[in-house]
Amino acid sequence: MESVVGIFNSLADAKRAAAILRTLGIPEERITVLSPHTSDTNVEAEVPTSDAEQPGMGSAVGGTVGAALGVAGGMTAGAAVASLLVPGVGPVLAFGILGAAILGTGGAAAGVLAGDALENALADGLPRDEVYVYEDALRRGRSVVITFADDELIAQNARTELARAGAESIDAAREEWWIGLRDAEREHYTNQGGDFDLDEAKYRLGFESALHPDRRGKSGEDAAASLREKYGADANAPAFRQGYERGQRYQVYIVESCWVAPLDKQNSKAA
Repeated sequence: MESVVGIFNSLADAKRAAAILRTLGIPEERITVLSPHTSDTNVEAEVPTSDAEQPGMGSAVGGTVGAALGVAGGMTAGAAVASLLVPGVGPVLAFGILGAAILGTGGAAAGVLAGDALENALADGLPRDEVYVYEDALRRGRSVVITFADDELIAQNARTELARAGAESIDAAREEWWIGLRDAEREHYTNQGGDFDLDEAKYRLGFESALHPDRRGKSGEDAAASLREKYGADANAPAFRQGYERGQRYQVYIVESCWVAPLDKQNSKAA
């Protein structure tokens, strides 16, 4: 199972792209659209929630996300939709049964959502190494389309159609994200006595490894075993370790800065 991702400037474009993917024969349950939303009004207009669920609320990712799913208007009349509050991002709409699983913390969310509805191979193939790229796109008001293909031919056709529909590739989005951080990271590393031009690749590898959902909030020592398993000898390099530490600090900063505004808005409403 191979994942294919496209990033769009609007939810409307993302939904049209999802419709095109279905014409390739990709099943509905293997397509998801993630999109930010800014108010309960927008959610109510697009997603008819169930009687047991407050409009626009849903469950926080990392908790019992299954309760946030309902049958509602989405990519098609029967698409499952979750309204999620994602730390470091804010409120997100997830169209398709895989949406909340992709943004979930650890493997629990994927298990809750997949259940009997998806084969284990699909749940295990969730592209969680790229979650930070999706989150960055969502923070900037963009929408993300993710699909899963059975073979390379279908995957290539999906990439071609997403590009034709105006998608930015996940690789391009990742590079754009790093370019936005690169100057600050160069200055920091240089001030620590390092040669950024020489060590950038390993430093960036460590930085990105800290953003994997399963490692967030874990020190390098706590994550040492999984880092060695994933990255081998690179995980022991000083540049990698410094990058990992900076990645952890970056994640904390993103979560704290993104939560201040929503909380302030809630307090102003309550007043």
